[in-house]
Amino acid sequence: MADGGLAVLDGSSLKAVDPRLPETDEPFTGIQVLEIAESQLSSFLFGISLPQNLKSAALKRINLDIGSFPDKELNREQASSKLKDYVIAIASELRDDPLVVSVLDGSPLKLFLEDEDDFAMLAENLFTDLDTEDKGKICTNQIRNALDRMGVEMGVPPFSVFPRLEDILKKNKAEGEEALGQAQFAQLLQNVLQELADVLAEKHVVVIQNIKIINGSKLKKFITDEKTLDDEIGKIFQNQCASGEGRTSAEIIRSYLEKNGPNLGLPPSEANEAVGLLYDQVFADVEEGKNTKKIDKDEFGGIVKDILEKFVEQLEANPVFHELDG
Repeated sequence: MADGGLAVLDGSSLKAVDPRLPETDEPFTGIQVLEIAESQLSSFLFGISLPQNLKSAALKRINLDIGSFPDKELNREQASSKLKDYVIAIASELRDDPLVVSVLDGSPLKLFLEDEDDFAMLAENLFTDLDTEDKGKICTNQIRNALDRMGVEMGVPPFSVFPRLEDILKKNKAEGEEALGQAQFAQLLQNVLQELADVLAEKHVVVIQNIKIINGSKLKKFITDEKTLDDEIGKIFQNQCASGEGRTSAEIIRSYLEKNGPNLGLPPSEANEAVGLLYDQVFADVEEGKNTKKIDKDEFGGIVKDILEKFVEQLEANPVFHELDG
């Protein structure tokens, strides 16, 4: 889904990247290597600037210090090796923690503009929301707030990401204190949105969404780390030992995972209804009814691992999307 909607950057497109250094006899610095890598990755990632946390995680993955590596001097062989390692690390980070982006191409705005009834309702609702004093008039510069209210969900990029919005407002004289009635506001909004749609159609704008995808990758990695898994099973088993006779092993495990699961790679239990259904589906197949005092740690550990593997299977087939706070 690359046109006019959401796209998931999970690193799969980066398999086609063949990172190469430019021809030169001069040594390279670490920052040059990173810039070369990010430039070559750009076309495979809709031209976005890689978030700082992604770059830091990739450097950490290949044991490079983000504080000292940029200034490090490298010969061609060293630079080529680090370039390839960094690209692979970026792909791995995206596989484990994909980015969700909105590709804004003007098509949602054109749909609104082409349907007179839909646009009239949109303009009326925006005008009503902005006319907080119920005067039947709002200032021309409230168009800016109208665009903010529409947001990425309706195809409008943030001002911080798309500075050309400022030029569009100036061109349509949408920055003054002049008072507008509802009909005037609707006409001005229509002019602004039409020009914005035309501009976005010529050059798409990509916005990183504040959405996290839980696809089972982190949980799968956790399960393969036997020591870490065994330590976590020990914590859950302690809860079992401290529990009364009335609770089954499955109930104890579910309660623990709902509270601590995000640290292991599970979606937060309160994220949305889909997570509750995911838990119900996984635990529906778990053997119930065992007395918590009659099961040893090895058998208990087997149940925990089986449950976690079921979560991985479900998340790989149906990743969970949830909005992050802030």
